[in-house]
Amino acid sequence: MHRPQARLISVLLLALPLAATDFSGDRALEYTRHAVSFGPRPPGSPALRSLRAWIEAQLRPLHCEITEDTFTAQTPDGPVEMRNIVARFRGRSNEALVVTGHYDTKKLPRFVGANDGGSSTGFLLEFAHVVAARHWNHDIYLVWLDGEEAFHDWTDTDSVYGSRHLAERWLHDGTLARVRALINVDMIGDRNLDIARETNSSPDLLNLVWKCAADLGYGAYFLDSAYPTEDDHTPFLRHGVQALDIIDFDYGPRNSWWHTPADTMDKLSAHSFQVVGSVVAEALARLD
Repeated sequence: MHRPQARLISVLLLALPLAATDFSGDRALEYTRHAVSFGPRPPGSPALRSLRAWIEAQLRPLHCEITEDTFTAQTPDGPVEMRNIVARFRGRSNEALVVTGHYDTKKLPRFVGANDGGSSTGFLLEFAHVVAARHWNHDIYLVWLDGEEAFHDWTDTDSVYGSRHLAERWLHDGTLARVRALINVDMIGDRNLDIARETNSSPDLLNLVWKCAADLGYGAYFLDSAYPTEDDHTPFLRHGVQALDIIDFDYGPRNSWWHTPADTMDKLSAHSFQVVGSVVAEALARLD
């Protein structure tokens, strides 16, 4: 997954009404549980293809424009077909706001990635209902990114395949020039939620999100601690987009659950999804 550049110190619910205007941490947790039930989901795997079909089936009733950004990634293990899922909710202006997260898991034995890959998948599905329930000034794009994980060791060429491809595609087709802000979510389901300031992120956007958290009474979960991390927001930052990574990279004692079979559903909580979902929804409303 990520390469931290400094260590941090310090389906019953799915049947609920889909027109709710508020983010539901309970529903996000259940979406995550269903995603994890597909098992390990590395790029190019049958499990990831099945998950992608299920995600798109959940999106269709929301009347958004669903496209698949398909490409062949050149990986250390050879060419691998990957697909980003892009859901566009049209607004009235010519500008856009983007929320991203990855839906693949790292190829490891017995690794189902409940938090790392699962939580961003479930978060975005619940967030799609929030977006669909109101009218927006700007276009809202929700993107499930493929190929975030490195196949071997994290490098500039073996990582964030999906976001690198989409950033280039949007650069050339003009979409990137319309993007006012991009928020990436990753590993946000941890039941012991503590999100540090990711210092590669755009300062104004980071400050806005931390202000939203404080105003909503969630400031205790958005820390003053700071460290840089490479993640799916990085390719967009490199093209000049205002982008932010919301990530809890402190998962288990000394981060011991990260990229291990211990990354399972019992480590997550609906409350953590609720906190992050409420904050991101408030930030998007203010940006809109």
